[in-house]
Amino acid sequence: MLQEKFETSERFTCNVVGLARSTNRRPLKCETPADPDRWLRTHLCKWAGISRNARKGYRRAWADLRAEGHVVNRKKVQRLWREEGLRVARKPRRKRAGSSTSPITTADAPNVVWAIDFQFDSLRCGTPVKLASMVDEHTRESILDITDRSITSEKVIDYVKKIIAQRGAPLVLRCDNGPEFISHALNEFAVGQLGIHYIPPGQPWRNGYVESFNSRVRDECLNMNSFDHIYEARAIISDWKEDYNQYHRHSKLGYQTPNEYAQSCKCIHNSKTLK
Repeated sequence: MLQEKFETSERFTCNVVGLARSTNRRPLKCETPADPDRWLRTHLCKWAGISRNARKGYRRAWADLRAEGHVVNRKKVQRLWREEGLRVARKPRRKRAGSSTSPITTADAPNVVWAIDFQFDSLRCGTPVKLASMVDEHTRESILDITDRSITSEKVIDYVKKIIAQRGAPLVLRCDNGPEFISHALNEFAVGQLGIHYIPPGQPWRNGYVESFNSRVRDECLNMNSFDHIYEARAIISDWKEDYNQYHRHSKLGYQTPNEYAQSCKCIHNSKTLK
């Protein structure tokens, strides 16, 4: 193979790779009529060629052989399957990424960066429940409370509009690349009002403030309660978020609650501050 590729002599090629010429001339056993596994190779190739088996692997082929009465080792089937090139390559999953309209900004004052994210739970009957949470990265306040069976980008926008009417618009909205966040509706809403910073796909730690908050919601609320109805879930989760703002003493806030810190905070944003 190397000899044909580089157009070199047999002697030179064998010297380079450290192989005896007699070994180079000897055909592989699998390429000769004496190959003891020839029937199995042929069988596997035919089996893989059947349309219904196109996406099945060597384990199903081995199981079919066993069902037909053949005594064959699974590892041999795996080896021959690989040697015959029957493994079907998986198409890599492409992750969609939103286009950020704001640079990475440090939340050095209230209302500079809001971080938003979703998490999931379920009712007793198994019906999925979706939660949307948003925190002010500086004050650590929980400022969004949506609990429903499904949450669209339009619903997120409606709630964010109400929060902006009460608190004013933030400088940056930080989020991941979920379909609700990279939608045209959210981007059109943000134009002229606030910037959007998308964290890189597959790197949730880049949205650490809201991820930490979600972990606390999971540990202290969702894992401690079971919900029979969506209305019960909304009430309990909403009460927990209110208690968090009012009673949870945060170490990074000097052991003040988010509400206490927000009321006393006099920090002013430095536009040159970047993370």
